[in-house]
Amino acid sequence: MTQMPSFSFFHPTFTFAPKGVPRFRKTFFSLASMSNPTEPTCENAHAPQIQQNYPTPLSPPLPAISKDIELTRAMSASSKSSLYKLSRSDVLYEDEWLVAVNKPQGVYCESVLASVPCLLAGDLAESKSGRLSEGIKLNLLEFHLANRLDRDTSGVMVITKSHKVASKLVKAFTDHKVSKTYIAFCIGPAPKWKRITIMSGHGRSKFGAWRVYAASDVSRVLPGGSVVRDMVTSFEVLSVNGQHSFKEPSELQEDEENNIVVEKKAVVDADAKKNEILVRAFPQSGRTHQIRLHCQYLGISIRGDVKYEGVYEWNGKRYDGHELHAESLAFEHPVTGCPVMVQAPLPLWATQALQSSSK
Repeated sequence: MTQMPSFSFFHPTFTFAPKGVPRFRKTFFSLASMSNPTEPTCENAHAPQIQQNYPTPLSPPLPAISKDIELTRAMSASSKSSLYKLSRSDVLYEDEWLVAVNKPQGVYCESVLASVPCLLAGDLAESKSGRLSEGIKLNLLEFHLANRLDRDTSGVMVITKSHKVASKLVKAFTDHKVSKTYIAFCIGPAPKWKRITIMSGHGRSKFGAWRVYAASDVSRVLPGGSVVRDMVTSFEVLSVNGQHSFKEPSELQEDEENNIVVEKKAVVDADAKKNEILVRAFPQSGRTHQIRLHCQYLGISIRGDVKYEGVYEWNGKRYDGHELHAESLAFEHPVTGCPVMVQAPLPLWATQALQSSSK
């Protein structure tokens, strides 16, 4: 048969630098690549068809109800985020290189970042000395998110004030040199463990949802080309139905832990009594939705987390978001080298859970 001649054309596209400077990029298309993809060629007509053996996710797909609820929550968060402004009471720590703030639930972290310059400019306007020099310094700052939180996760967010500091701190997060603790309000059977560490795989197929995979599937390829990555989280129980032994965040004692290496689907008793469980999580890796996925696997999904089988209604009340709080961050200062520990106050739902036993 007659082969289509190959011609190349370029199609201009634009990307934008952080300061809005357009960058020109060439994208090439070939007429040969536009031919019928199902038409066999000399090279592939007799090639054997190999079926890829992909890993099987061990956590369930997103519940059907989650799509509409998540859409409603996203619209509400967009409206709330557009009006959001940081106040000085939200600042947990600040120096000349970075600022740590307490992000509220239902606000996108980009909106928190965007409000930092306004907060600092307001502080400058209220000061009575050094306005000109401080104003010049403020205009030279480059703000970056050092860590990100999900829309409905509250708690500690760190924002750096320069490119150089950002690269150092982001690398510390990537290299797992930042210690993190989270508080989660879960619903499910009372855990038989006091402390536990769960090790699994983490990944998603192209256009799919994040899922738990077997630990032995780590590094295997998924549909779409991504790979399964390792995911490790430790948990400790703080309260069950208000009966608690709350402690300040600290390192877990390894000899008191149980370890789970995930290799099969979890078996959860659907008829078991549902309890209110407050846990502290120690993520040892930084995967998307890590704590939420591991809570789901353990059978104690986070209240309000409809994506991962969390209850939407509980005791006659509807919840507008999942109840997960970034409690603390500890790291080596990227400039001074000094240890830094930033802790956010507990949200109302956590303090109420801890106070209920005294009633």
